[in-house]
Amino acid sequence: MRIEMLVFDGVDEMDVMGPFEVWSLAAGRSDLEVALVGLDGPVEVTGMHGLQFKAPEGLGTPNAVFVPGGGWLNRAERGSWAEARRGVLPARLAELGPRLDWVGSVCTGSMLLAEAGLVKGRPATTNRNAWDEFEAFGPVLKKNRVVDDGNLVTAGGITAGIDLALRIVERELSPELADRIARSMEYTRDGDIYLS
Repeated sequence: MRIEMLVFDGVDEMDVMGPFEVWSLAAGRSDLEVALVGLDGPVEVTGMHGLQFKAPEGLGTPNAVFVPGGGWLNRAERGSWAEARRGVLPARLAELGPRLDWVGSVCTGSMLLAEAGLVKGRPATTNRNAWDEFEAFGPVLKKNRVVDDGNLVTAGGITAGIDLALRIVERELSPELADRIARSMEYTRDGDIYLS
């Protein structure tokens, strides 16, 4: 399974780095593959807090796409709010979504999935500070840390992305591997998962 993590200027660094750590550890013990990708090709990104990093590839033909957030709540000039206004990323997600094994998000990355029309009528979550706005897109809002609705997997704010990543490892590979990775990261799994 290949997971492509879409990154963009203004992304919240923890939204990216937590899940990337989990999936990178899983990749070393399975056939899972994880890549940071830019929407339009390789990109150098400056995160919300100034961390600079590279996505060496562009969005390709993955099995799954993961969308982080950042910059939505404060309507930042760079971040998920800006990407929604630009419109290209939500349009691409709307096109890709139905063909993927799953699409996922953490924090206000869920707002980009909402803009793409991928959450309407489905159990989903986002950062608690965006719940009211999120509900306007028509999801069945769940206030859990992670919401697993099969081919749509969403997580609440920031660190919940680690729980989502571990849930994917548990679901797609094995519970034992997810537990081993959590222990190796000295991370205590929350367990607040809504399964539909």
